[in-house]
Amino acid sequence: MRRGWLAGRYGAGMPGQKLLLLDSASLYFRAFFGMPDSLRAPDGTPVNAVRGMLDFVATLVDTTRPSAIAACWDNDWRPAWRVELIPSYKEHRVEAPKATEPDVEETPDLLDVQVPVIARALQILGIPIVGADGYEADDVIGTLATTWDGPVDIVTGDRDLFQLVDDDRGVRVLYPAKGMSKLESVDAAWVRERYGIEPRQYADFAVLRGDPSDGLPGVAGIGEKTAASLLASYGDLDGILAAAADRHAKVAPRARANLLASADYLAVAPRVVEVVRDLPLDVDLTLRPVSSEQVREMAELAEAWGLGRPAERAVTALAAP
Repeated sequence: MRRGWLAGRYGAGMPGQKLLLLDSASLYFRAFFGMPDSLRAPDGTPVNAVRGMLDFVATLVDTTRPSAIAACWDNDWRPAWRVELIPSYKEHRVEAPKATEPDVEETPDLLDVQVPVIARALQILGIPIVGADGYEADDVIGTLATTWDGPVDIVTGDRDLFQLVDDDRGVRVLYPAKGMSKLESVDAAWVRERYGIEPRQYADFAVLRGDPSDGLPGVAGIGEKTAASLLASYGDLDGILAAAADRHAKVAPRARANLLASADYLAVAPRVVEVVRDLPLDVDLTLRPVSSEQVREMAELAEAWGLGRPAERAVTALAAP
């Protein structure tokens, strides 16, 4: 895994400028499942995900008013290096014949044909698509959020990205807990109230609790409450493991036994759950008002694919300085 080459060549923006990071797959899956597939292009191709994605972009730009933006992309949604560490990582998603939930990457055929149209629409609108070979969108988001010199809004349905929340730096997650129409603004206080931990502890919390949607087994017998209690007492996973190995520490016998029995898993799981924060990215993220040429190209795309009002809304949102 590539490490140690600090990102920054893409430009970190002027201090105080806001960066909007879109977890693209999370958003277009939600658009696909949230809008009827009766929305079709003139040739009959479904465009519900395209229209929904454009609506999301318009709403998010209008409400957050960013100075920079990136559509973060899964160049590899199941990286080999993560699978090598934990073979069960997202394994069930590979085996699933059809996607039934918004966070399943096995792309339905009716969505698969729309992804290139989404990419083309984003390109026309001047929204950079940012990916890194061998890494997930989460890692791109982690790098951009960590190195940006200003506030950051991360739009995602992936709870693992709560680990990036940082009040001091103005990094928050806009989370569709009740759909895209009502985004939760996830800051440190939200994480504390919901889970009883600090955002910096979230990756260790997820390792201990496990996550069936990602194929992470967690530690037997340790759910959210026990994980939060252990982190409150010992700070982080290293502190918890040290306490489990110390017979004088006040760790419940069952939890101690299960932690020690999970030593192999706990040795590698943090590297799988923690997002990468130092990818070598080189892209200009500045959000510029759309030009007359972009407006014309978007109108042509909208006519060809039957994108209607959502395309107009996106252009209007991105036309404002």
